[in-house]
Amino acid sequence: MEFKKLIEEGSNRSWEIYMPHLSIDCVVFGFHDAALKVLVTRMKEKNLWALPGGYVLKTENINDAANRILKQRTGAENIYLQQFRVFGDLNRSEGFFEEFDDTIWNKQRFISIGFYALVDYSLVNLVVDNFSDACEWKSIDEIPQLMMDHKSIFDKALITLRKQLNYKPIGLNLLPEKFTMPELQKLYEIILGKKLNRGNFFRKMLRYDILLKLDESRKGGAHRSPDLYKFDIEKYQMALKNGLNEGW
Repeated sequence: MEFKKLIEEGSNRSWEIYMPHLSIDCVVFGFHDAALKVLVTRMKEKNLWALPGGYVLKTENINDAANRILKQRTGAENIYLQQFRVFGDLNRSEGFFEEFDDTIWNKQRFISIGFYALVDYSLVNLVVDNFSDACEWKSIDEIPQLMMDHKSIFDKALITLRKQLNYKPIGLNLLPEKFTMPELQKLYEIILGKKLNRGNFFRKMLRYDILLKLDESRKGGAHRSPDLYKFDIEKYQMALKNGLNEGW
């Protein structure tokens, strides 16, 4: 079914089941092939990409709505979600639907709550919905043209994620269960967009006391096999709640 017809047919039901003038946009980050990636969808017939998003049912909490939207899009259960900003500029979304009648649900003015999510790339099962013809991971350095104000939402999410590294741990939802210290450092460097001193990084991560060193190493390669680590889940969750003591 064509995009315009889908919007028009879904409008009446949307007025019935969703909270008016309130939407959710999600910036979903994953880490793969030594690159930080973001999940985007391509709108049917528009050749424009968008962040995954949706609306809040009248019967659900906002965080539950964000979890529902992302589960429908990714199939992932273990999602770290962080609300980071509200977006409400005039005509931030209405103009995209200018060809529609003014009574159409999607053409109304929407205040959008921005969430960013950290997911395990390997556990995500991408879903193309009725309004899209593609759903893909893109490197944060190769973001295609985004619709509405979604580029601004992405930019603010990345800034927030970088700031969070100063007081909260990162990695549990982005790395495999077992990882090396260089792999963890690479993740931090890619998020921050700068190189970090190896020795300082190693000492700081150990001081945080959120890692467990394993009695095994990563096999292969010409150099000495690096030690493997995993996160101490209980201490990691405490650090998420109470914060870390230092910044980068």
